[in-house]
Amino acid sequence: MDGAAPGNDIDVLIIGGGLAGLTLALQLRQRDPALRVAVLERKAHPVPEAAHKVGESTVEIGAHYLADVLGLRGHLETRQIRKFGFRFFFSDGRQDIDRCTEVGVSRLLPTPSWQIDRGRFENFLGVQARALGVRFHDGAVVREIGMAVSGSDAPHAVTFTQPGGERTLRARWLVDASGRAGLLKRKLGLAQANDHDVNAAWWRVDGCVDPNLWSEDPAWIQRCTPPDRWRSTNHMCGPGYWFWLIPLASGAHSLGIVCDAKMHPLETMNTHAKAMDWLRAHQPRVAAALSGGEHALRDFLFLRHFSYGCRQVFSADRWALTGEAGLFLDPFYSPGTDFIAIANTYICDLIEKDRAGQSFAPYADLYQQLYFSFYENTLTLYQGQYPLFGDSQVMPVKVIWDYTFYWALLGPLFFGRRMTDVAMFGRLRPDFAEAGMLNRAMQALLREWGERNDGRAPPPGRLLDQYGIDWFHEMNRALNDVLDDDAFARRIGDNLARMRWLATEILAQARRVHAGIDAHGLDGLLGQPDPPPPSLAPPWYADAA
Repeated sequence: MDGAAPGNDIDVLIIGGGLAGLTLALQLRQRDPALRVAVLERKAHPVPEAAHKVGESTVEIGAHYLADVLGLRGHLETRQIRKFGFRFFFSDGRQDIDRCTEVGVSRLLPTPSWQIDRGRFENFLGVQARALGVRFHDGAVVREIGMAVSGSDAPHAVTFTQPGGERTLRARWLVDASGRAGLLKRKLGLAQANDHDVNAAWWRVDGCVDPNLWSEDPAWIQRCTPPDRWRSTNHMCGPGYWFWLIPLASGAHSLGIVCDAKMHPLETMNTHAKAMDWLRAHQPRVAAALSGGEHALRDFLFLRHFSYGCRQVFSADRWALTGEAGLFLDPFYSPGTDFIAIANTYICDLIEKDRAGQSFAPYADLYQQLYFSFYENTLTLYQGQYPLFGDSQVMPVKVIWDYTFYWALLGPLFFGRRMTDVAMFGRLRPDFAEAGMLNRAMQALLREWGERNDGRAPPPGRLLDQYGIDWFHEMNRALNDVLDDDAFARRIGDNLARMRWLATEILAQARRVHAGIDAHGLDGLLGQPDPPPPSLAPPWYADAA
């Protein structure tokens, strides 16, 4: 298999051996053990644990992909940390975290997710890939990418160097999973900006940063069972920003500031010293907790304009992009692994169709349209919404809506293994169109509600317990239901009805607070539905007024 070998050396060549590339390699080999797969990874393995990468927190789709689609549940349960859900504190400028509004679950919801130590996990994935027969070349630096002539059956060729010298591999399929380096994206000129202007600075420290140590109030500590707030992805929220705390199984804690570029310039936090000064001003209780000697700094990094799109991710010319090599949204709801799972699933299906001699080009176009629609709909949850993040009245409502939107449509599609079910997408097209319109109108309503709230006194601190919302709990559990086609279509219809009821309730709540607020088209979308049954009405809405 030297550089002069004729034809294809392998079937699929993946550039990048991080989370996206290695999971794709595993998925391909699991689905077709005869498939010849190679991975080129710049870093030598094993990599350090607590690797400095975004994507440590998983949510339901990504967690299901890792645990059940790839069969890695055993590692996740024994070598990573079971996540205690998302948690949000509206704590800008506050020391008394136990008197701030807190949004989260008091107990674990039925469908699990995990906090991922990326270094530990990618080392594990590398071992698993080699065990499955993947040719994993670590310490490999890509020097040249030669694309096959469009429309031809010729192979792609990639030249790379390792300590042993230079090699060239020829492959029928080429997949870019090189992360933000975007090697294929840069070569093909596929980069595309979006209108979400946000920056981030993040770092790792030794030890566990436990929010329960920030209070001596036993009642507050015991609001969660068990009282393991440290296992959550904790969001410390304020106007225009949020700060994350994510525990890592190797004994470190990941910390990060994510902010609207106009409201909090990156220059105020682009060194560790500046970031700590920023924390002292905006999250003083967190800053105080990090000042002890037990939380020594491990590393520090910042990123400007981290959110971006891509002009194309799947091609009939047998190439594709996955993970951050393609597009990246925002870490607020941790969608990164979800989009890896979705892209990898589409790539596997395209390669299978090609291997079977089927015409896959129309599917490449269709899957890309779907993938971009998922991206664009998810982007609406973040775009222009950062000024809301400090509003302890509106944000709890937004969090419930955003979760509901996620669990109503995209979640069931992935859990139900229907991402490539073209007939089902056609059948449900009107439902998806209506849900998208509802969501866009709701995001505009929430944005105006927050703008009108400017200067209002925040409500008193309390726990808004998502676990106690029966229908919300049930939507999370129902992701795991196995349904035939008709039952699945009914489930999506029922979920859309739930979105309508929730939108009706939120609009009514917004009008109770601001009588003249614009409905942003919701009146027309909702018509005049009957009042929602009590089981659908979130029990804490009146308290949030």
